[in-house]
Amino acid sequence: MNDAARDDSLRLAQPADAHSQAEWEAATAAVLRKSGRLTADDADSLVWDKLTRTSLDGLRIAPLGLPDTSFDDAARPTRAGAWDIRSLVSGLSGVDAKAANEAALVDLDGGVSSLWVAADETTDLAVLLDKVLLDLAPVVLDAPIGAVKVAQNLLALIAERGTGLHAATNLGADPMGALLRDLPLAPDEAFAELVDLARLAQGIGVRAIVVDATAAHDLGASDAQELGWSIAVGVAYLRALTEAGFSPAVAGSLIEFRFAATDEQFPTIAKLRAARQLWARVLELSGAEGVEMRIHAVSSRPMLSKYDPYVNMLRGTVAAFAAGVGGADAVTVLPFDSANGVPDGFGRRIARNVSHLLIDESHVAAVADPAGGSFAVEQLTADMAEAGWEAFIQLEEEWTGANAVGGHDFSPFRDRIAAVSAEREKAIARRRRPITGLTEFPNLAETLPERPVDPLNERVVRYGASFEALRDTPAATKVFLATIGTVAQHTARATFATNLLAAGGIGVEVAGATADAEELTGKYRAAGAPPVVCLAGSDKTYAEWGAAAIAALREAGATHVIIAGKPDAVDAEVDDAASMGVDALAFLTATREKLA
Repeated sequence: MNDAARDDSLRLAQPADAHSQAEWEAATAAVLRKSGRLTADDADSLVWDKLTRTSLDGLRIAPLGLPDTSFDDAARPTRAGAWDIRSLVSGLSGVDAKAANEAALVDLDGGVSSLWVAADETTDLAVLLDKVLLDLAPVVLDAPIGAVKVAQNLLALIAERGTGLHAATNLGADPMGALLRDLPLAPDEAFAELVDLARLAQGIGVRAIVVDATAAHDLGASDAQELGWSIAVGVAYLRALTEAGFSPAVAGSLIEFRFAATDEQFPTIAKLRAARQLWARVLELSGAEGVEMRIHAVSSRPMLSKYDPYVNMLRGTVAAFAAGVGGADAVTVLPFDSANGVPDGFGRRIARNVSHLLIDESHVAAVADPAGGSFAVEQLTADMAEAGWEAFIQLEEEWTGANAVGGHDFSPFRDRIAAVSAEREKAIARRRRPITGLTEFPNLAETLPERPVDPLNERVVRYGASFEALRDTPAATKVFLATIGTVAQHTARATFATNLLAAGGIGVEVAGATADAEELTGKYRAAGAPPVVCLAGSDKTYAEWGAAAIAALREAGATHVIIAGKPDAVDAEVDDAASMGVDALAFLTATREKLA
C-alpha cells in the first residue's frame, strides 16, 4: 500500500466534514461576537488569543492543536490495561493504627491493589498491616523521618510471618523531599541511609526510593517546577547510588516517581508525558537506556477545599482521568473529605471507585497513551518538557559541586516556588482562578464534616487558604443588601454581591423589592441599621434614585456604603465598589474591618 492510499484509509471524516482552519476561526469568532468577547471589526484570527490561556509557567495552552509540527515519539506512555489503584493509609503518630488497618482491609476488599503507607518510627506496622497479604499487595512506604527504621520494621514483620514482599513494594526513601518540606533531618546521614536502603531493597527484590515531587507541589510549585525538581532529585539519587557501586541501570530500577494530578486536565496529562521524556533522556545519558520509569500519580492535596468538600469528588475524578490518560502506573485519588481531616469510610469508597469507573466503565485504560496524536496535547507536552528541563538545569547549576545532599541549597528554589504561589493566590483573590464552593457559590449555612486531625494536612498549603481563614471565623454582623428596584432589576447584582460577601464569611440581610429611598430606609432600620450597606440594582435604577438611596441610608446610620458595580454608576460618593475583577480578598478583609 502506498503512502497516499494509507493516508486515505485512516481518514475518519467524509470529505464534506473536512474544514479549514479559516472556517473554524470564522465559526468560533461568531460565537465570541455573540458573547461580546469579539467586536464586529475584530479579525476572526483573534479567537486564538481569546481562547488561549497562559499557565503559571508562561506556557500557552491553546484551544485546538494544529498538525504543523512533528513530535518526538520517544518515551511515550506504554501502560495498557488497568493502572494500580493505590490507597493512602496513615499510621503517623496520633492516628489510630487499628482504625487505619480496618480502612486498609476495606480498601483491599473493594478493589484497591496496593497501599501507600505514611509512617514514622512510632508506627506499629504489625497492627497497621494486620491481615494484609504483603506478597500480593505492594506496600509503598512514606517515612520522611526514620526511613531506615520503618523499613527494618517492615522486614521484621515479614520475617515473623515467614512471607515475602511483592516486587512492586518500595521502601520509600526520599531525603531531599523531606528536606524541601523542612523536616528535621541530618542530610549526610540521610544520604548514607539512602544507599543502605538501596542495598537492602536490591537484596530482597523490591524498590528503595520514591522521588516525591509532591513535596514541591504541596508548597505551591508550578508544573514545570515540579518536573524540574523531580528530575534534579532523580539525578542526585542516581549519582549517589552509582558512586556507591550500583550500575546506572540497577540504580534507575530502584527509583519510583510520584507526581500530583490536578483538575487542570491537559496540563496534568502533558506533565506526566513530559516526565517520561525527561527521565528517558537522563537514563540515556547515564547509559541506562531501557529502564522503565514508574510513575505514581496522586490527586493534588492543595486543590482540595475544606468548604463544600463534595466538589472535591469532581476534582478528584478529573485528576484521576488525566493521570490515567497521562500513563500513570499507579493512581491515588485522595478522598473528598481529606482536607477536613482523616477521611471516613464513605470518602475512601468514593475515592477508590473513581478509578474503577474510569477503568471498568469508561475503559480509559484500554489504550496506551490515548492522548498521543492529539496535537494540542503533543504541543503542550513538548512545551512542558522544555520548561521542565530548564527548571532542572537551573537546579543543577545551583547545586554544582554538591556531591551530597548537605551541599544543596534549596533557598533559591523555595523563593521561586513562593513567587509562583503568590501569582496563583493573586489570581484566586481576583477570582480569575475560581474555586467552587470557596471563592464561587459559597454556602454559609453548610455544616462541614467532622473528621479527626490528619497530620498529613500540615505539609500542605491549600489553594485559597486565605479565603478558608475568613470562612473559619464568620463575621458576626451582616451587611445590609440594599436592593433597589424590582426583583428583576436587582437580582443579577444582588446575587453577585451575596456570593462575593459569602466567600469572606459575611452574611447579608436582603431588603427585597423596593420602590424608593423611603421604603428602602424603612427596611434598613427594621434590619437593625448595620454599619455596612451594599447597594445592588441596575444601572437604570442607580441613575434614577441611587443617589437618594445612599443619602437616606447614610442619614439612617450607614457608615460604609458599597456599590455592586462600578463606583461611577451612581451620582454620589461611595466608600467601596464590588465588580468583576475586584481583588476579592482585599475587598472582603476591608469590609469585615468595617463590620467589626
